[in-house]
Amino acid sequence: MRKVQNPKIYEKIERDNEDDGEVDLHHNYVSNEKVLLSLDLTSLSHLGNESARETNIPNKMISSANITEVTEFLLLGFSNLQEKQLILFPVFLCLYLLILSGNITTVTAIRLEHRLHTPMYYFLSVLSVSETFYTIVILPKMLLNLLSVLRTISFTNCAVQMFFFLGFAITNCLLLGVMGYDRYAAICHPLRYPVLMSWRVCGQLSVFCGIAGFILSLIMVNLVFSLPFCNSNKVNHYFCDISPVIRLACTDSDSHEFVIFILGALVLVVPFSFICISYISILRTILKIPSTEGKQKAFSTCASHLTVVIIHYGCASFIYLRPTASYISNKDRLVTVTYTIITPLLNPIVYSLRNKDVQLAIRKVLTQKFCLN
Repeated sequence: MRKVQNPKIYEKIERDNEDDGEVDLHHNYVSNEKVLLSLDLTSLSHLGNESARETNIPNKMISSANITEVTEFLLLGFSNLQEKQLILFPVFLCLYLLILSGNITTVTAIRLEHRLHTPMYYFLSVLSVSETFYTIVILPKMLLNLLSVLRTISFTNCAVQMFFFLGFAITNCLLLGVMGYDRYAAICHPLRYPVLMSWRVCGQLSVFCGIAGFILSLIMVNLVFSLPFCNSNKVNHYFCDISPVIRLACTDSDSHEFVIFILGALVLVVPFSFICISYISILRTILKIPSTEGKQKAFSTCASHLTVVIIHYGCASFIYLRPTASYISNKDRLVTVTYTIITPLLNPIVYSLRNKDVQLAIRKVLTQKFCLN
């Protein structure tokens, strides 16, 4: 404890201890209650502040000594299923191969078939490429962990995985918004469509989606991994997602979570609102078409896109448009499987099953491939 520096306090202590002949001022300050009661407010405030600082220093030293800096994370994944993980492996492997083959076939068919060289199919091919890399970032590691006892991922690799996952995920959200605008321009402004959606505009829109997606991803990842991580390193997920990782931070992360929430809301709400407004205008225009065949054709071109939008935005909103504290691992993991595996698989299936032009192009590509073999 610090020695009292106030002269009045020294004099008081000396008077109280004259009979004993003690001059140890520090000892008498501690033992004499009269002195403590006679302290003026200024001295008491000073001593309180000094005492608080002295008390906190050891605590900080102790906490620092007990902190273990995290250098790697443990992905728990589906470990709660125990032996059933062996059943999941062939299921997810088949789905992964279907995603790769479906999206690659769609991109190849669109590229080789000249009738599909339109803005709508151009954006579909860009979306298929993005979905393919989106799954490559997550699924190989997940499949490996299903068969492995050691399910660790280094701190750096976790950040890299989150960066590319969020980058492609945000790009997909923006691309779906652009595809909604494309349908709006084609149906509501058919005469101006070649100008509104020229190849130059299409290229600029796709580049914008990619750049904006990865810039926003970089901001979010920086917000997450700028926090200190210590002691606990168990990520209750099968990949490095925002909510399960940021929960492991050993400091208050409310401000970081709030900024991430705002960015997530912008990424999801703004494009989805734009899509809704576009489809309201599309619906009004379709209802004005006199022929039934014309209405059916217009609806068919939008139905595939609308189906993917509802599933993608619905699942993503459930996960990211809520506080991290409400994260429920098992339910969230199931929803995450939907938009990380089912949605990329759904894109080529929905667009090929509901679109005759894509079906003919795929058949043509497959026929040429088998004939060459």
